[in-house]
Amino acid sequence: MVKSASLHLPVIAGIKEYRRQAEELFAAYMAGDAGVRALIDEHHPRLRRLAAGEDNPMPVTLADIQLSMADWYYHESWPHLEEWADEASSPGSRVSSFEAAAEALLSGNAATLSALLRLYPSLVRLRSMRRHHATLLHYIAANGVEYYREEYPKNAVALLDLLLAAGAEVDSKADMYGGGVTTLGLVATSIHPARAGELIPLLDRLIVAGASLDMPDAAGNQQYIVNGCLANGRPEAAAYLSRRGAYLDLEGAAGVGRLDVVETFFDEDGGLKKSATRNQLGEALNWASEYGHSTVVEYLMDHGADPGETINGMQALHMALLGGHLETIRLLIKRGAPLESRNQYGGTPLGMALWAIRHRDPVHTWPEKKIDNVGVIEALLTGGAEVGPGILATLQWQPRSRIKTEIEQLLQRFGHEPWKS
Repeated sequence: MVKSASLHLPVIAGIKEYRRQAEELFAAYMAGDAGVRALIDEHHPRLRRLAAGEDNPMPVTLADIQLSMADWYYHESWPHLEEWADEASSPGSRVSSFEAAAEALLSGNAATLSALLRLYPSLVRLRSMRRHHATLLHYIAANGVEYYREEYPKNAVALLDLLLAAGAEVDSKADMYGGGVTTLGLVATSIHPARAGELIPLLDRLIVAGASLDMPDAAGNQQYIVNGCLANGRPEAAAYLSRRGAYLDLEGAAGVGRLDVVETFFDEDGGLKKSATRNQLGEALNWASEYGHSTVVEYLMDHGADPGETINGMQALHMALLGGHLETIRLLIKRGAPLESRNQYGGTPLGMALWAIRHRDPVHTWPEKKIDNVGVIEALLTGGAEVGPGILATLQWQPRSRIKTEIEQLLQRFGHEPWKS
């Protein structure tokens, strides 16, 4: 991939630089550059749909490259990017001052952020010209905004305090993820503060400052905030917010392991009340499985939840394997969860278990400290999971490691001969 396609231009770059980058990317695309093709597939509003397999009857033009670039830089169109670039590259403009403050915040430069807020007090109420229209407060989440760094600011709480002291509106809404999102929802669902260990302190500060726990779209995509946390693999945030009084429907209650709340959605005969739906029952089973709440999983199956039902491309066993919760995995297998069903990506439970070893994020498996991956594979094999060529090939191409050796030895115990790499 050409260098200009792998790097975002600095904010102070003028429109000439953006035009030059578009021309370089177009030339690279015409030369067959796969990286530029990927840029188009991800960011072009029409061609990204064609990337799934539809044929594109029209040639890609420079205008298509420009449109993809606009989305890449978080703008609605190329003319909008040009307008923003003109403002952002003008020293002292409102846009350039906002972008400087956002850069200071994301890089953890409290001194510069504080100086800018003193010099331009109105900055704390301004909104970005980019399509998310975020305030500076939203940037503290590094979620849905332009964030290209590997490290989240270690002084995020101090930066948040600066913004709140300057008069930031704690429940202001931004337009990412369907609109209506708040800083609380963005922080709660963001992986960056979670990995940095700043998640709970930030949430606590926001709640103390008056952030609402029950904004309908706070976490985006028309989800309650606890549900948004669960859907984004943030069980720690979901548990914390539920303890602080955030609303719980059937799905949310199951996902945080609140059996007492789950029970309120069923009548005396064990049937669902009108306050919940059959689809929510399936979601509840999946989330309780994903986050290892075995008591809730068993209760839900006793009350009609089907572990063989596919919800959003996944079944309960797939979700439990994603979370790595051995007790829940064993329970689902015992209760007849299908062992050869395929998820939306074509993976069987055994295939997903192998995938999860390399890709599972510790943030997602909180509060588990260590996953017994060999025990998970053994539970699947004991239950009768098939070991086909695809499984063996997946294992073959994994790098040599202790866990790989242990899984190969386990397969041999069950009568399978792994391919040697």
